[in-house]
Amino acid sequence: MKGHVYYSSEEAERNRGFIDDLMEQAAKLDITLTLLVDEEEPDDVADFILFRHRNAALSQKWESEGYRIFNRSEVNKITNDKLRTFELATLLGISVVPTKWVKSIRDIPSYPIVLKTIDGHGGNEVFLCQTAVEAEQFFKRFAGRGLIAQPYIESGSTDVRVFMLGEEVLGAVKRIGNESFKSNFSLGGSVEKYTLSSWQEKEVHKIARALKSDYIGIDFLLLPDGGWMLNEIEDPVGARSLYATHDFSIAEKLMVFIKRNLLD
Repeated sequence: MKGHVYYSSEEAERNRGFIDDLMEQAAKLDITLTLLVDEEEPDDVADFILFRHRNAALSQKWESEGYRIFNRSEVNKITNDKLRTFELATLLGISVVPTKWVKSIRDIPSYPIVLKTIDGHGGNEVFLCQTAVEAEQFFKRFAGRGLIAQPYIESGSTDVRVFMLGEEVLGAVKRIGNESFKSNFSLGGSVEKYTLSSWQEKEVHKIARALKSDYIGIDFLLLPDGGWMLNEIEDPVGARSLYATHDFSIAEKLMVFIKRNLLD
């Protein structure tokens, strides 16, 4: 069995350790796994492509050429558009952060307000604006991009990321922000293992089932009343926080999942 893992060259450099683990685990399963970056094209004989990039058009192109893509392009398209993500969750009856499309400062109802790019990830394009002056700076910085606004939800800078492999919960982590309202582990926040309740498990299973996803992360804001609100779905999802809190190889589980799906 042969396959590729695809990254941008920049992300491949950042994720070298995970790529090495993927290749090591693939070899144990008699899978020849090679890295593709940027403009490189897959081999004709490749059985699959593990797609680790935010580019639904490229993923869809390779699907149309007959390659099995993990995750499929439709998952990439939905998860990297926050409005599509919230529309899906609303249809599923899952609580989401109230969100509206905004084009200018005139669309902001009140402050404080959280402003985001529609396709950003990793917390780098998310800003809490306390005043119209701060909001105006955001609109100037991201002119020409799709933008959304959300009310500031008090969560103690804490959220939960749930890692899903198919419909299996691989694990969950609680992320706590470090002197910021954003809780992203990659931005310096702390992380600890988190155990889902039965109702929380039902909700993440519902999302994974609807998406027909292979490997995603689902982020929820934790609320003071014990509830949660969907904040975003990540594809590709980084696994540093899961490796930091759990004692198994995500790469091993992912390669076993891929091989099993291809042989079914």
